[in-house]
Amino acid sequence: MPPFHPRPEDLPSEFAVFPLTGALLLPRGKLPLNIFEPRYLAMVQDSLANGRMFGMVQPDPQDGLYRVGCLGRVSSFSETDDGRLLITLTGLLRFSFSTELEMRRGYRRVRGDFCQYWGDLETDRAPAEIGRDKILAALRAYFTRRSVDANWEAIRGLPDDALIITLAMACPFEPVEKQALLEAPDDADRAATLLALLEMGAAGPDLPSGHSVS
Repeated sequence: MPPFHPRPEDLPSEFAVFPLTGALLLPRGKLPLNIFEPRYLAMVQDSLANGRMFGMVQPDPQDGLYRVGCLGRVSSFSETDDGRLLITLTGLLRFSFSTELEMRRGYRRVRGDFCQYWGDLETDRAPAEIGRDKILAALRAYFTRRSVDANWEAIRGLPDDALIITLAMACPFEPVEKQALLEAPDDADRAATLLALLEMGAAGPDLPSGHSVS
């Protein structure tokens, strides 16, 4: 079991959200963030004083924000000499919301609904069949096509669950594709979505070199 494993009654019903295009947080994933804007410094400071939790969401060009995000907990943080906060946000479970609340100190807030996503908290889930060999083969073609320098030893050493989470969060997919990975019903569906995105990306146009994934 992870060091912090909340019960449903431990979760906030209202919380801050950090809208960031292309940033995907998944349950059990770890997202490093460099916080420097005053409103988000205030958000993190308030979260540290009250349960350490806030949500990650993506802006939606059609509707302001996508309506499904992931609640995370600040699992580590440090302050730089120039006043930035370097934090790691660990994903807990997904949430949906329909309306926003009044802003607080410049940052956005929502009332979250977790009822569809309690399964994200389960620690004794049966391992999903992810098609590991197919995903690694597709990943190699994707990275080759896009000139990504990868640490293959580290990638091959990841357990199945961590492999899917890490690749979904780290690969440079489009925001709508990141959202599809977030909203996949379960681990097997997320793995299938990831495989499809890798295969499509391997067949797409080349990107400039210089990308890296480790």
